[in-house]
Parts: sequence; C-alpha cells; structure tokens
Amino acid sequence: MSETAFGGVRVIEYCEWIAGPYCTKLLADLGAEVIKVEAPGLGDPTRQRGPYPGDLPHPEKSGLFLCLNTNKRGITLHLGLETGREIFGKLLKGADILVTDKTSQRMKELGIEIGALRGLYPRLITVSVTPFGETGPYRDYKAYPLNTFHSGGEGYLLPPGSQHLDREPIKAGRFVGEYDVGLSTAIAAVAALYAREAQGVAQQVDVSKQEALIAVERVQLARYANEGFVGKRDTVKHRGGAGIMSCKDGYVIAELLMEHQWQSFLKFIGSPEWSKDERFKDEDSRYDYQDDLNPLIQGWMKDHTKEEIYHGGQAAGCPTSPLFTAEDLVNSEQLKGREFFVEIDHPKAGRFKYPSAPYRMSKTPVRVRRPAPELGQDNEEIYTQLGYHREDLVRFRQAGII
Repeated sequence: MSETAFGGVRVIEYCEWIAGPYCTKLLADLGAEVIKVEAPGLGDPTRQRGPYPGDLPHPEKSGLFLCLNTNKRGITLHLGLETGREIFGKLLKGADILVTDKTSQRMKELGIEIGALRGLYPRLITVSVTPFGETGPYRDYKAYPLNTFHSGGEGYLLPPGSQHLDREPIKAGRFVGEYDVGLSTAIAAVAALYAREAQGVAQQVDVSKQEALIAVERVQLARYANEGFVGKRDTVKHRGGAGIMSCKDGYVIAELLMEHQWQSFLKFIGSPEWSKDERFKDEDSRYDYQDDLNPLIQGWMKDHTKEEIYHGGQAAGCPTSPLFTAEDLVNSEQLKGREFFVEIDHPKAGRFKYPSAPYRMSKTPVRVRRPAPELGQDNEEIYTQLGYHREDLVRFRQAGII
C-alpha cells in the first residue's frame, strides 16, 4: 500500500495563475506526482505577484506562487516550438492526467489538440479548465478572475443586506472564485481517474469556470428559472435579524433565525426593555421591522468583544461567531491543536508557515514532501528520465526550448 492516497499517479500541469494550479496542488497534497510545466523566462505569472517577504519582489519568493505549488516538481518548456511539443509528447506518455487552462483554440495554435491526445495516449485523462468551457459561443473568450466571478452571478448579491444600493456590487475578497473553480476541477479529475480504474476508459473533462461559480449560487438561479425571482443585495437579509455587526474589537455574525435562538440571545444580553416591543414579538415581525431591530442589537454589540459575544452566545444556545482575521486564525488554539499550519523551508524564500490540508487521513496522511519548485528546478532530472542527455539540455537551453 502506498504511503499516500495518490501514490503512483502522475499529473502534468500546464496552467497559470490560480484555478488550475490549485486543482493540481490538491492532487499533489494527496500524493500525486505533479510536474508543473512553465514557459522559459518568467514562468507562471503568479511568480510576479506578491506578497513577497519584506515587500521585495522576487520570482522565487511570491507567497501566492509558493502556496499554490508546494509538493510539485517544476520544469520549463516552450510548447510553441516543434521540439518543445515533441518533448511534451514524451512527457504525456507516462502521465495519468493532463490539466491545462488553455482553450482549445490556444492549444491548436500551439500545435496540440486536446481531442487528438486521447487517441495518442489512451490512458490519459485530459482536464481543461477555461472561462466558459470548450463548447458554446463563448468557448474562445478570454476572461480575468474579476470577469468569471461576476459571470457566475454571486457578485450581484454581494455584500448581502447592503444599505448602500447606490454602490456597485462587489466580488469576494482576493481570488476566492478561482479557488472554488480549482476545487471543482480537482473533484472532476479524481472522479475521472476513479472511472478509468473502474471502467478502463479515460475521458476528457471540460470545466467551465462560469458554471463552477454558478454552482455556488444555484438556488438563486433555480428561483428565477421557476419563479421569475431575481435576488438582489437588499433581499438577502437575515431572517431573524442581526447578521454581520461591528463590536468592540472587530466584527461578529449572529444568526437568530429560530424562535428559541432569539429567546436564548435575549437571555444572553439581559432581556433589554426594547425586546418586549410588539414589533419584535415573532419571526415574521422581526423580519418586517428588521431595520428598526438591528440598530438596537448593534447598540449592545458595540460594547462587547468578539470573544465575549462568541463564547457567551454559544453557551446560551444561539449561533454567534467572530469574523476572523488572518491574525486570529494563525493564533487560533483550535488550528494549533489541529496542526493546520506547517513550516516549509524554501531554498530562496526561506522558512515560513503555510496552511495545510483541511482534512486528516489515518492511513495515508498528507505530508509536505517538497517546497514549491524554483523555475526549471527539475529540468535535468525529468528530461534525463525521458532519455535526453546533458548535452541535449544545453542545446535546448540555447535554443530557448527549456
């Protein structure tokens, strides 16, 4: 039995930015051998994106790149050149999965057709993750994370319960949508691998970023399809009042949906006189008069800390929680107890803490086997495995192939 869940599985990653690399990082964490293919020169654009230690830009020290590429090997290869494509073909011969974020049009421009690969490599699972998928009128459209996030519809509902409807909708912080897409892509890749082992048939997996993000808000989409209802920021309210509120040292959220939760909350805060108002007598009334109720709850919240509200509310039986900052999470006793953060030493970036896997496996535990690769770090090892000699590699470098 392998020491890792995906030991013996080889994945070729020909991706940039976040969604594709996050997909393959999840597979690498499970033990797959992931070989990341980057263009010679600058490599993956995330190398040029911070944060950097000391805010000093360096292609081997990007926190974004380092987090997305732990446990992977890395090579450089110019697929726009004929020799580069020949080498890529040799690389695919021993692979189980190819993950690419290039559209079929772009792959054809490079002289590689995804559909043809299945004929050449019958056991190869091809996974493409593109803005709008490989079919439909948008199949060749380009898009940035801002575009694809809003194309999925969730941004139209953010921030929920907004009091400033004159302002434009927003997207979730940083690249949350890209990580959602990467997770969906990884699930699809694992399912295809399972199907190949069970049925003996490799297949092509076509992932649309737009559709992966629509899946996050599928209920809103179904409501319009069946009721003609279009959800908006001002209709996304907390049924029983409260929601996200500021407190003495940050923000908290309280979900007071059910009657027993409301009564527990009142007991927790000392049953103030305003709680006896007829406007707040039941769930429907509290929803109707939410704009009157929330400022009263907020008045109590602002005099208490996150910890007081969190632990006091939980002990009373009402769901309250802080909105955690990065500092809160890194210092969390719960996450320390789970050993969620692990230290990884990178030859150029140094030693830093990284978030690990969100699960624990008793027989095939996730381990950090190697830090993110430096650009072209594994060229010699991998290319010699393919039958090339050192003098070949010198020639390839001189020709800009690697």
